[in-house]
Amino acid sequence: MSRAAKRQISFADWELMQQGLSLEPLLENISKFLDDHAEMIEIVRCDLERGLKNAKTGRRGLTAQQVLRSLVLMRVKNLDYRELRERIADGYTLRQFTDFYCLRVPKHDAFNRAFNRLTPQVLKAVNDLVVQAAVDLELEDGSKLRVDTTVVQTDIHHPTDNTLLWDVVRVVTRLVRRLAEAIERRIKGFRNRRRAARRRMLEIQRMTTRQRDERQIDKYRKLIAIAEEVVRSAREVLRQTKNVRGKDAFSEMAIDHLRKEIDCYCGLGERVIDQARRRVLHGEQVPNGEKIYSIFEPHTDLIKRGKVRTPLEFGHKIFLAESAQGLITQYEVLKGNPSDEQHVVPSLERHKESFGHAPELYGSDRGFFSKKNVKSCEQEGVRLVCIPQRGGGKTPEREAYEKSAAFKKGQRFRAGIEGRISVLFRGRGMKRCLAAGQQRFELWVGAAVLANNLMRIATLLTKRSSRTRRAA
Repeated sequence: MSRAAKRQISFADWELMQQGLSLEPLLENISKFLDDHAEMIEIVRCDLERGLKNAKTGRRGLTAQQVLRSLVLMRVKNLDYRELRERIADGYTLRQFTDFYCLRVPKHDAFNRAFNRLTPQVLKAVNDLVVQAAVDLELEDGSKLRVDTTVVQTDIHHPTDNTLLWDVVRVVTRLVRRLAEAIERRIKGFRNRRRAARRRMLEIQRMTTRQRDERQIDKYRKLIAIAEEVVRSAREVLRQTKNVRGKDAFSEMAIDHLRKEIDCYCGLGERVIDQARRRVLHGEQVPNGEKIYSIFEPHTDLIKRGKVRTPLEFGHKIFLAESAQGLITQYEVLKGNPSDEQHVVPSLERHKESFGHAPELYGSDRGFFSKKNVKSCEQEGVRLVCIPQRGGGKTPEREAYEKSAAFKKGQRFRAGIEGRISVLFRGRGMKRCLAAGQQRFELWVGAAVLANNLMRIATLLTKRSSRTRRAA
């Protein structure tokens, strides 16, 4: 996949470099920063070569430099894969930034395959190195810390029982048809029930509130029966084709892949059918931990945060910790909807590991408040704990403390993380993850955080050089 940390520049590249073409200042500072910290590239290179028998043989792939720089550029400019490929191919400065220079830029799917070989743990390690480099460059001292949680959406439609059942019927039917085409023969005993399922689904969708109370259960019973028949027939298809072999190695791989997909979606379909039967037919309150909200992104969580505009959100809760200079020093993709107050002590411990001391100011919203957390912050050496009390009567001392000028100033500092989340959502594409799967979701979040940190470091280096020039 990747056999060279840095390629040799050709005479054509050298000639173009003499023409005076230069990157925009922020990208130029990011490029110099990555050149000065080769350990980040080395971590990426080891991850790309993971699982390869001999990384020095085979077709030449993207280098670790090209992969990391292209991933950063993609999130800095908030591009998709096709736009990324076109922007790099069309401009020499971006070719220079991504280390392609005069080489041929591969197609968009090559970038997709390269990025998917990276693991979330490696991006987290690279982010840690970036924060440590900022400390070494004296760009950040860790004197302040503000934390918050947000929700990154998964790429799913709004889940209802009828649309989930319809998804099961249409996807399983489509995969069985493809399996029949792959083995080049008709599969007996499997009926196409998409038309009937779609009708039942649309009938439920178009019901008024009064009609739902009177006729919904009968329609759902028919739709559930159709979905059960499709899943049961697909299981029988898997049994019939157990010993089927393809005419060559490629067709055999395609058949095995289709069989695995059918088995996976049948399992998810059985969960959807059980969920719909319990909720609609039996009137049972199914716990959120047992529900499935999409057969395409089954890892999706339901998040309730009490927001008026978005009472329900589908995705994953993200914990973020930001320093005074705008660096995201910690991030975590959380499972389910845990309480915010459990993140205070771990975030302090991580901060001490990164900076060698506790922050002088710790700011958060009232969701992080508990007496235990306030006491833990004080014991760790935090001078100003800016966590507003949540609920209950406040003592006169607490009332006076929260009205003090220092506390109000700390809360104004805390509000800055809301702006950082907005930048991540609008500028770095983190609002909705368009990649499939839990691992690629975490990779998406890690890439947005990495791009943010590199942009902040580049901005701080630009300001430092400007001050140096003015002083000179």
